[in-house]
Amino acid sequence: MKHGKKYVDSVKLVDNTKYYDSNEALDLCVKTAKAKFDETVELHVKLGVDSRHADQQVRGAIVLPNGTGKNVRILAICKGENENIAKEAGADYVGAEDMTQKIQSEGWMDFDVLITTPDCMGLVGRLGKILGPRGLMPNPKAGTVTPDIAKAIKEAKAGKIEYRLDKTNIIHCPIGKVSFGVEKLGENLDALMGAIVKAKPAAAKGQYIKSCTVTSTMGPGVKINPNKFGA
Repeated sequence: MKHGKKYVDSVKLVDNTKYYDSNEALDLCVKTAKAKFDETVELHVKLGVDSRHADQQVRGAIVLPNGTGKNVRILAICKGENENIAKEAGADYVGAEDMTQKIQSEGWMDFDVLITTPDCMGLVGRLGKILGPRGLMPNPKAGTVTPDIAKAIKEAKAGKIEYRLDKTNIIHCPIGKVSFGVEKLGENLDALMGAIVKAKPAAAKGQYIKSCTVTSTMGPGVKINPNKFGA
């Protein structure tokens, strides 16, 4: 794959053999973001666990101190009084059978987070094959299946993100936009890493945080010293 001149110039600023302090890494991440749009900064953390084992799963959710910088579109699937509560809390789309039908028959997916109440999980469960592969299936651990739908919507709007392992035991999460600057990105990174460390499974053996990298949407990866996080 051939990279453009901006990317090649950016790569020259990063020493690929070095493990940086987190603030230094974020500073490089911001400096190497050369795109014309406000790039997202992502954190990629490889863990010393085996996600094939149920007792080594790492999954949860956290509200980032400075949000993600993204306008989150929320679909609330609920019934009765909860519909009004969801609308007042700021959900972009609210409904029940009508919304699940729209997703099933029209392939409609114009939302970033789906939040539902326990009594509607039967409805949402039918969408598993559509929502699952896209990471949109609601889950009680992530706080997206909850009786307190107003709280869940407000948290999602405020920048709540879900972290979970992929098949290669890596967590990929946005921690903000380049325009946030190093300080705000650092606060978000520390909050997310704190949550991941706290979620360490009892069955995990050896070094927990194997590697930690930050990157902007179009920029190169910058490695952070994993020892900083003491796990």
